[in-house]
Amino acid sequence: MPTFVDAEPRGDERTALLNYLDAQRGAIRRAVLGLTDEQAAQRPTVSELSLSGLVKHLAEVEQNWIMGTLAGRPEETTQRTLENWHESFAATGDETLAGLLDFYERVARQTDAYIRSLPDLDVVVTLPDAPWYPQDRDRSARWILLTLIQETARHAGHADIIREAVDGKTAFVLVDEAGASAV
Repeated sequence: MPTFVDAEPRGDERTALLNYLDAQRGAIRRAVLGLTDEQAAQRPTVSELSLSGLVKHLAEVEQNWIMGTLAGRPEETTQRTLENWHESFAATGDETLAGLLDFYERVARQTDAYIRSLPDLDVVVTLPDAPWYPQDRDRSARWILLTLIQETARHAGHADIIREAVDGKTAFVLVDEAGASAV
């Protein structure tokens, strides 16, 4: 499993927050460990969520928050509207789980590099006018990073439930399997 930030414990807030975000990304990566594209696309619960859809959604959301909003470069993101938002929750066209995981890894590396390039986490940006952003729109890089951690953790819990419904594997089993495959 790739690691996107220095795993050594450090006293600085930036490294700590990036490590928390990467830990949640790791939970997402573990949830799809060993699955086929077909298994990852299954929706085994009453929800519309699939594991491949969660990977895609989290990659797009992270890219949008960091590159689109914080860096002010929306042209580098997947453009979503209310009309096509649902496409961010499913593999579409020729997308594969491996391709979506590669996309997520690239986004994670981009996030890490951009956050580390900031002078500090007190940098403030005005969020775009969109229904999924709060009304009072000035937010710090710290707030955005904490929002990403929260979003990823929430969906990591969804991924655990979906994976268990797909083949019965729990997060603890997958942690063991991930550790064994790293040897």
